[in-house]
Amino acid sequence: MKIGIILNNQQRTGGDLVRALEEQYLMVRHARDRGWDSFLASMHYLTGGDTVQLQQVPLLARLHAEAGEMTMGVAVFLLNLHNPVYAAETIATLDVIARGNFVLGIGLGYRDVEFEAFGVPKGQRVRRLEQYLDVMRRLWSGERVDFENEVCRLRGARMNLRPVQQPHPPIWIGANHDDAVRRAARLGDCWYLNPHATLDTNRRQMALYIEERRRAGLPMPREVPCRKEIFCARDRRTALEMAGPYLAEKYRIYASWGQDRAMPAGERLDLPFEELRRDRFVIGSPEECFQQLRPYWEELGVTHFVFRTHFIGMPIAHALHSMRMISDELLPELRKAKPRPLA
Repeated sequence: MKIGIILNNQQRTGGDLVRALEEQYLMVRHARDRGWDSFLASMHYLTGGDTVQLQQVPLLARLHAEAGEMTMGVAVFLLNLHNPVYAAETIATLDVIARGNFVLGIGLGYRDVEFEAFGVPKGQRVRRLEQYLDVMRRLWSGERVDFENEVCRLRGARMNLRPVQQPHPPIWIGANHDDAVRRAARLGDCWYLNPHATLDTNRRQMALYIEERRRAGLPMPREVPCRKEIFCARDRRTALEMAGPYLAEKYRIYASWGQDRAMPAGERLDLPFEELRRDRFVIGSPEECFQQLRPYWEELGVTHFVFRTHFIGMPIAHALHSMRMISDELLPELRKAKPRPLA
């Protein structure tokens, strides 16, 4: 079982972003020194309201200097917003920085403000993602590429900048909606399970994923990554007191962004926190967190947990407290887990 951490440096506007970035260094150093396996960051633009976050690619490049031998990852990179040549060369650069120890997570996105800012019309979002992934793979292979759409024209273009990993870094595809899960089965090396859905939805969608892999004649993935919102303390009451307000606020923001519109029917985020956290977030003592995580490797075959344990407005001391509890008591037990092979 691999354990990773996701770092977004999401903050309130008007805060000290330099100091907040230094706090991210503390979290990476802790993960590095305590044997965590990976560090990742996600991507958003024009976050709006009173929130701000640093951009994914330069943030990761800087954090890598603190990360030792940990795997670096973008999870997810909003591929259809970006010119595929920029994306291919940027990802190849990150793979070089990571010395070939890098994973590429991509996703469709769901926020209209981002699609509109980058000129991606409705009706073209899925097509562009699929086209750009194909163009990137061809460019990474070193072949000459012909391609044209509304934003990109290639005539026998060949990219000399190649990733260290050949033919390319592992491709995780983030997906919330059922159609997106099926697309992830066809296009990627694995499905990156989202943290927003309930366990029951994850179970149902994993069955869809396996069915679609079989239909496409593809082998089951060797890695099954899953992002989870987690907070670990000496007991559940303390964990809820320390993390509950910040986690609730983060999901209020998700609801305002329209995240649940990208999810399958029946999944909602505009719920009271007591209902929202049920079978969705991992909160409690190390023993309670272990039991809440158990179905993910026993039933869903998860091999790589990516934990977020720091939320907008949360004091860094709270996040480091949770990380220490995870490192000291939860991580050693998770290392013993034997994920169920997908079949």
